[in-house]
Amino acid sequence: MAALVAAAGAMAVALRALRTRTPEATPLFQIQTCGSQAPCVALATVMGDRDASAGATASSSSSGAAPLEVDVLIVGSGISGSCAAHHLFKNQGVKNLLLTERNDVVGGNVISKTDGEFVWEEGPNSFQPNAAICQTIYELGIADKLVLADASLPRFVYWEGYGAGKKLANLHALPTNLPGDLLTFNLLTIPGAIRAGLGAVGLIAPPPAEPYEESIREFVTRHLGAETFERVIDPFVSGVYAGDPDELAMRAALKKIHRAGGSGDLGPGLVSGAVNRFKEIAQEKKDNPPDPAWPTWKGGQLGSFREGLQTLPLAVEKELGPERVKCSWTLKKLEKEGEHYLATYDTPEGDRTVKALSVAMTAPTRVTSKICADLIPAAARLGEIYSPPVASVTMAYKKEWFKELPGAQPGKPLVGFGHLLPRKMGVRSLGTIWSSSLFPGRAPEGWELLLTYIGGARDKGIADMTEEEIYAQVDADNHQILLKPDAPKGKPLGCRVWGHAIPQYRRGHLDILAELERDEQNMPGLYLGGNYRTGVAFGDCVAYGIEEAEKIATFLGTKVKA
Repeated sequence: MAALVAAAGAMAVALRALRTRTPEATPLFQIQTCGSQAPCVALATVMGDRDASAGATASSSSSGAAPLEVDVLIVGSGISGSCAAHHLFKNQGVKNLLLTERNDVVGGNVISKTDGEFVWEEGPNSFQPNAAICQTIYELGIADKLVLADASLPRFVYWEGYGAGKKLANLHALPTNLPGDLLTFNLLTIPGAIRAGLGAVGLIAPPPAEPYEESIREFVTRHLGAETFERVIDPFVSGVYAGDPDELAMRAALKKIHRAGGSGDLGPGLVSGAVNRFKEIAQEKKDNPPDPAWPTWKGGQLGSFREGLQTLPLAVEKELGPERVKCSWTLKKLEKEGEHYLATYDTPEGDRTVKALSVAMTAPTRVTSKICADLIPAAARLGEIYSPPVASVTMAYKKEWFKELPGAQPGKPLVGFGHLLPRKMGVRSLGTIWSSSLFPGRAPEGWELLLTYIGGARDKGIADMTEEEIYAQVDADNHQILLKPDAPKGKPLGCRVWGHAIPQYRRGHLDILAELERDEQNMPGLYLGGNYRTGVAFGDCVAYGIEEAEKIATFLGTKVKA
């Protein structure tokens, strides 16, 4: 029994850490591309020698449109870029800035849609509230638009087969509350649970010698066994990264769990490491308590806004005003001229030049690698970071079409966060968010709304399918798992194929970032960032905005003093 308790505890810790990373809950149980990653696809000087109320200002030019002179140029209006722009403007006193976006609306890959009845997302689907997010929401004046999901809603894994000596239901709720959930936790067989429990308390093989990087599969199998990996962790890897666990490097992709797998105060193993991590979290909360004026949240909750996640970047656009935000501006070239950077853009009005003391580049890796390689040689290696294709597909179904599912209530056939799909089950979709179960106002009376992600590193062929084929595949998967045999086809609402979705933290990823950090020292004022560097979760991207704003303001302060 002790082994079973340890196994469930270790998995609960692992799943909680995974959930903190889920376009940003990232695509899947939070698709986490939060930078400006769309495939069609941020001052008056700090010391005050310019008009602090001015936006981007034009300098004289003898030919063509006058260059725009700014203190800070932010390229990309995804969550990373938008939050950097907000915190520069609001908290660092940097007013002379310009935020640019290549698409015709701000948000990068954060795209919220409505047809007047349904509200859905075509990129990231939710976030896990934290201090950085709630501070930003409060400062932007959108706290009244915040919606929070019930933290007790279960997360399901679809599994057909046997566990703990008996046949399992197709949808199995993962443990979230210990020890109570142990009484019904039977996804693992008894031998599989014992293996996981022994590993969780530290009875594990030693890690491979450096510099070898363990993959996620290798790390989890070494610690918890092949069965736990296959039935529990594999579907969450699909959910967070849409990735291949044989290629993703554990210490890069899931660094908190990797660190927990080392020796803690109680010795080796995930349980000991988790105890240390809980102590760290408690100390962090004690050292940096949230402002009472900020929105409050509970652990395990997920958040969004009444009109979708795009509410946040749209609020930043409103705060900055049209003189500081330019959409449909595509960066073509970035050069250094003396103490300034010169950025050349293709705009609806023709080529425009921006002259900036500092540049924050939050564009996708494939763009940054080409634009910045001449200034920061290591940036060329960003082109090695692979981002697989993923489709986000939204479909609606009438309530009476659903099977009798776990936890269903009268008038509520869906009660849960959603379900994930182990690759061994042979279902093509990666996972499905039960959107109308999570947040109010997502679907009209009598309907349920489902957001499914499909594709990823192990299903690249999704990029070659037509929209009709993708809808048909997702509808078939939904019927197999959730719907009655005679249920009609669902109502298609949105299908967006992201050709380059979530950056994959594969072996060698940390080496690329180390080279980048080294070369950046030779190009002061140019900051490269985004979800390939800070983490793929929505909260990671917001935290980046705060930290980057502080760095840029400090840099501008030194320029003025000089």
